Amino acid sequence: MIKLDMNRWIMNRAGLINFWYYDDEEFNFSDGKLLLRGANGSGKSVTMQSFIPLLLDGNKSPDRLDPFGSRARKLENYVLGDEDSGKDENISYIYMEFKKEKTENYLTIGMGLKAKKGKGLDFWGFAITDGRRIGKDFFLYKKIDQKVPLSRRELENRIGDGGEVKTKQKDYMAMVNKYLFGFDELEEYDELIKLLVQLRTPKLSKEFRPTVIYEILNNSLQPLSDEDLRPMSEAIENMDNIKNKLEQLEVSNREAKKLKKVYEAYNNFVLFEKARDYVDSYDKLKSLIKEKSKLEDKKVIMKKKFQVLLKISRNLRYNKII
Repeated sequence: MIKLDMNRWIMNRAGLINFWYYDDEEFNFSDGKLLLRGANGSGKSVTMQSFIPLLLDGNKSPDRLDPFGSRARKLENYVLGDEDSGKDENISYIYMEFKKEKTENYLTIGMGLKAKKGKGLDFWGFAITDGRRIGKDFFLYKKIDQKVPLSRRELENRIGDGGEVKTKQKDYMAMVNKYLFGFDELEEYDELIKLLVQLRTPKLSKEFRPTVIYEILNNSLQPLSDEDLRPMSEAIENMDNIKNKLEQLEVSNREAKKLKKVYEAYNNFVLFEKARDYVDSYDKLKSLIKEKSKLEDKKVIMKKKFQVLLKISRNLRYNKII
């Protein structure tokens, strides 16, 4: 996955040294954009293909240099020049400078190319990461009587700790991804490059139907591995489990409500019975208390009468004796 950076890198300059018809040419971009104008056959396409996608991944295959996919010309043809150039050996440099959109931070990537007739092409890719800028405070050539492009060893010494130099295409590609794009997997970055190559096809709008465009974009997506899909499948499985649990809880809730209704009716009935028994018992208690009070009053009266009778009896007994 690529992480978005609001202060992104944008293309700022591009240059060619001792390459094709260019001795030392620099192209300045405006807000990351460049417009090349000229008649057909003036070299606009070759110039652009020399930068993108070549500098993004270091793939020097001939069909990558031609938007039509032709393999007629190899990269070493542009390094040595035409047959009448008289060059049997040559070193060329291609570079592109990037700038942070909101700050004065600079990064340069590029390639050194050494060609010998009949011996193929030597390649080294580089990145200048310490802010030095080609043509300002860093130069890809040395001046003797003329501008002589640096050898790979000379470039390594000049860059020092302020960048990197790679001699293998895959290593160069990984380095560019690390500094500019930040894809977690190099395969994802490779898919982006393939998409750019397909979309640069001439007359794209005329030759490709929307369905073909859709297929191109769809094929550019990185296939998802089982490891990538596992969190999603686990989430779906968890959702199914949660759904089943919710359904079970809903059934249990409905049954519990039914039981609650019956239980509340039972409780109300028992409460009513107990309340009625309480009222009856309370009424009986009040009646007994009232009856007790009456009996106690009678007891007091009877006690008084008994005392009177006892007194009369004593008096009668006393009078008889006399």
